[in-house]
Amino acid sequence: MRGLLLFYMFVCCIMAKKMRWCTVSDPEQRKCAELAKALVAVLPPAVVAAFARLSCIRASSTSDCIERIRANRADIVTLDAGEVYSAVKQFGLVAIAKEIYSDGGCILSVAVVTNSSLDIRSLQGLRSCHSGIRWTAGWSLPLGFLLSRNYLSWSKEQPLSQDVSTFFSASCVPGAAAMAPRLCALCQGQKSYIRQKNYRCETSHSEPFYNSQGALRCLRRGAGDVAFVDNLALESTEESDEFRLLCPDGTQAPLSHYRTCNLGRGPGGGIVTRSSFRKVARKFLVTVQMLFGPRGRERQRFQLFNSSAFGENDLLFKDLTDKLSVLPDDMDVSQVLGLDYVALLKGLGHEGSSLEDSVVRWCCISHAEQKKCEQWALSIKSDPLVCVRAVSMRDCIEKIKRDEVDAASLDATHTFIAGKCGLIPVVTEYYGRKCVLAGRLTHLETDVLPSVVGVAVARRSSRSVFIGNLGGRRSCQGHMYSPAGWMLPYRHTLSLEHNSSSCDPNQVYNKVFWKGCLPGSQGNLCKVCMGGSGEAATRRCADNHNERYYGNMGALRDLLVDRPKKKKKKKKKKKKKKKKKKKKKKKKKKKKKKKKKKKKKKKKKKKKKKKKKKISLISDLLLTMCLVGDPSGKSYGDVAFLEQHNLQANILSLSSSGWAEGLTSSDIELLCGDGRRAPLSEWESCNLGVIPPNTVMTRPVLTARVYDFLMKSQETLAAKPNAEFQLFESHPYGESDLLFKDSTQCLVHTSHMDYRSILGEEFYSHAESVFNCTHSDILEFCDQDVCSIF
Repeated sequence: MRGLLLFYMFVCCIMAKKMRWCTVSDPEQRKCAELAKALVAVLPPAVVAAFARLSCIRASSTSDCIERIRANRADIVTLDAGEVYSAVKQFGLVAIAKEIYSDGGCILSVAVVTNSSLDIRSLQGLRSCHSGIRWTAGWSLPLGFLLSRNYLSWSKEQPLSQDVSTFFSASCVPGAAAMAPRLCALCQGQKSYIRQKNYRCETSHSEPFYNSQGALRCLRRGAGDVAFVDNLALESTEESDEFRLLCPDGTQAPLSHYRTCNLGRGPGGGIVTRSSFRKVARKFLVTVQMLFGPRGRERQRFQLFNSSAFGENDLLFKDLTDKLSVLPDDMDVSQVLGLDYVALLKGLGHEGSSLEDSVVRWCCISHAEQKKCEQWALSIKSDPLVCVRAVSMRDCIEKIKRDEVDAASLDATHTFIAGKCGLIPVVTEYYGRKCVLAGRLTHLETDVLPSVVGVAVARRSSRSVFIGNLGGRRSCQGHMYSPAGWMLPYRHTLSLEHNSSSCDPNQVYNKVFWKGCLPGSQGNLCKVCMGGSGEAATRRCADNHNERYYGNMGALRDLLVDRPKKKKKKKKKKKKKKKKKKKKKKKKKKKKKKKKKKKKKKKKKKKKKKKKKKISLISDLLLTMCLVGDPSGKSYGDVAFLEQHNLQANILSLSSSGWAEGLTSSDIELLCGDGRRAPLSEWESCNLGVIPPNTVMTRPVLTARVYDFLMKSQETLAAKPNAEFQLFESHPYGESDLLFKDSTQCLVHTSHMDYRSILGEEFYSHAESVFNCTHSDILEFCDQDVCSIF
């Protein structure tokens, strides 16, 4: 009794203001009126007298409701997530709650047909039924899917709705009348020149083909060939045998298979109000849910999430709503709806056209990459390229997800992470001997994607270093999450003495190695790192090329240049000693010699500057530099983990260039998994494992744009083989593997594949097992899923 009294006191305090619910049909108006009666019936007279009754404001459509709420002629309404975004971004309203269903806060978009011969790849020219314009399941997700697979072309010279209206032969997309009248051709609502009485193609239950239930009705009556709806509508559908789902792989499936046969996932419905009214509206929702929700005190009198008594579905809320999740004040719309979904809406033009729609923003992780990217932008005639700086590959993934950049070429591990974050492949780097082009240069597909292998190398003189005896050694490991430097080595018994069965690579390396350089790591695994200098100055152990020891291959040139430099230094020291002795004997000529000394010092400084410039221009293979050390002999490693590609070729080219005179590839040896050592030429039998190729990843809706840009760019640059700028060369910028691997021959079309297929089952399974027991900030960021956090 005391609890009930406290509850009524709570209701009395919060319900002191009038609440006006906006409805979009007569059935919804009736349900709203019944809710108002139920509130009066269950609350004591003293409480009822303390606040005005709930009133129901009849509007012609959901867009009319948004306008009424903004103008303070209504207070609250439930909208599809796509409309929530428009209400917040364009009309200044705020989201105060989300619908939560049995599976969480999201819905799945499905394509439903009755014709057993149709597939998702052949929708052009058919008649389509949609739940609503810019609605999640009926518009945004399916169009995003069609654009990502390049089944639908969008010229960007006009709104997407115009291209959709020509893609389908006829459609019913409620709410689209003002955008493209052809999208309303199949709709059957009452026509009228008076706006309040016109229901044809409106987002109102008075339009028979409105919302997911209406789109299915459109299909059932034979008005359309395909209906784009949410999965919730399928649960109340009786014609389960008559309807079929169109799957992304081109097959069909029963309605019950919607979890595996769908076009994408997005947020469910939300409730909006004015910012000044949100506290009252939020408390009102808490009250009605406590009273009339599925577990409410008065659910026998009125059921908040049930519309069956009013002759329609989904009135006020979706009927399959399990509960309402009330949102805190400080939640941005991207947190409410999800970064992926917001990026999708931007990509579909929900905020209108902007400069971003005509450019491709490429992610660069270092000063050297930025320089190469800017030169790339100057060398092409395709769409404009903008180079955006990030601090690591992980940062690139986050920026792509946040819609701050559009694309980046990622190694296999980061491709795995990006895939888990909702990004998809565009093209894959091809490392074969030659690109066998089919037809035009701009489009190459292949069933075989050449991979590389990871290897462990040591100096030939370090005879006691081998796999199994690496305990207490110093390691050089490319960078955090690098396939060759981080993913593969820990699977082998690195040290018999410090053997560890941990599935977390970081724990293994911290236990085995005395210290090392694993850029992006912390503690002892950063102590061998050197940091950057000059224009690339950075903190030590930065996870990018600004760290001198960053990279897969390592500084083979620095390895071979540093040795002769040490000999020269010794000679210089001897000359200085001789000069000092001569100074003592010739006291009379002190003044003249002082002048000579000053001149010589100036010359030496100039020579040192020239050498530094040369070294910076050829320090492109930084891992082996870590293996050998800097000019002073400090900070070097005993073993380096890197990728095999171009290893021997780089050593041979350096030997013939004069920088490594007298030295050959035999100065470095492979460490095999069975404990033996081998020459570099035996990498096929002496390696740590296979590594899938790098892949360019982007957001789904941008796949076609990024692909077209890359193909045009590749075509332009291939036509100028002798040009100063080459897309797959990094030597002029003082590093290796900038933007793309230098061993890339061309870019292969893979947007028709998923990232798991590109990585291969073995690498994918290995990566999944590693990240299941390894903390990862970027995966934690990506796992902030709006479908499950409420």
